[in-house]
Amino acid sequence: MSDPATAAGLVVVDKSGGMTSHDVVAKVRRLAGTRKVGHAGTLDPMATGVLVLGVNRATRLLGHLMLTEKGYDATVRLGVATTTDDAEGEVTATASAGHLDEAGVRAAFAGQVGDLEQVPTAVSAIKVDGKRAYQRVRDGEQVELKARPVTVHELVVHEVRSAGDHLDVDLSLRCSSGTYVRAIARDVGAALGVGGHLTALRRTAVGPYDLGVARTLDELGESFALLPVAEAARAAFPAVEIDDEQARDVRVGRPLDVPLEGLVAVFAPDGEFLALYEPREGRARPVAVFV
Repeated sequence: MSDPATAAGLVVVDKSGGMTSHDVVAKVRRLAGTRKVGHAGTLDPMATGVLVLGVNRATRLLGHLMLTEKGYDATVRLGVATTTDDAEGEVTATASAGHLDEAGVRAAFAGQVGDLEQVPTAVSAIKVDGKRAYQRVRDGEQVELKARPVTVHELVVHEVRSAGDHLDVDLSLRCSSGTYVRAIARDVGAALGVGGHLTALRRTAVGPYDLGVARTLDELGESFALLPVAEAARAAFPAVEIDDEQARDVRVGRPLDVPLEGLVAVFAPDGEFLALYEPREGRARPVAVFV
């Protein structure tokens, strides 16, 4: 890498528990020697796993990466409901879950697969009249959020384990951006009549970036490296190669007469990443130019 303070690329962090996403951004700012660092979707402090950060001009990729599919491993406890739908909240109700049979539990989770209208957890970062929902809850307000369309592409229950009067369920899922795994725990617990909350969450992937390419902050502190912006774009978006004349047009944001089926990464003949383009009004038009 040339100058860390000006180099552009992604950092895929394996976040540890107890840290906020902002804590991770602050650490990477120090390691990269630049304040131009952002993240593609937060992780709660209790959650671990993949947090994708952009450095310098690669931060302009993040808004598009936030819309990609996510993967998670999770543990849900049935028989206990909390104010936050996870283990960090206060217990609001308990019930014995010992009478539940495994087939019924698996069926309840299977009901959370597909296109859903999901009510986000009340302590989400969604803004209500300009103020974060979680802040309204902390201020003692009652918050009722509207259901939003989300998609759970796959949900696999690995194990259903007895935990005293409760049941712990280990699972993995792939879902659309905006899906709250805490809300799945809450909704399955409600459907089974015993309540439920999330006790562990590990994000395993954001789009094409998974734990295989993620590094802990300690590892990054010993050897800091970026995934170059061109490699990051080629991994996340379909690639379109153009000629020199078209590249000159792209550099100044002109539309192209190139058939596209969706958002693509545009590359010059020498492999330089130039821009993101999308089909609009019958032509290929720029979404973001990176040169």
